[in-house]
Amino acid sequence: MLQDRRYYRQMSAYESLLRRAYAAFNARNIDDALALMRSDVDWPNAWEGGRAIGHAAVRDYWTRQFAAINPHVEPLTFEDGAPGVVVVRVHQAVKDGAGTLLSDGFVRHTYTFRDELVARMDVSEEPK
Repeated sequence: MLQDRRYYRQMSAYESLLRRAYAAFNARNIDDALALMRSDVDWPNAWEGGRAIGHAAVRDYWTRQFAAINPHVEPLTFEDGAPGVVVVRVHQAVKDGAGTLLSDGFVRHTYTFRDELVARMDVSEEPK
């Protein structure tokens, strides 16, 4: 019973942190989003390909991305994975600078936590 309460408390803390991260991302508040990640965070560069490692690399990636496109990501569901892993189903809409919709769909974001912060994020397609 105590272990169950700890588990639900931890999942609630992860969900709360991730909701704050999505809100910061959508508001283009890079500093607030990075504050929720480890300094050596391993982040996918889903727009250009590859990975961004560390705060400076993620900041650079997002700065380039926000200058070229306007992504908006809304978390829909939060599921627990392995210990310290949360899978988030999101609705993602991406517009160009003129406001034309480039893509609109659902993807999964998988977060790995270490020391109560995001250590890694991966993006995958919605299962069929």
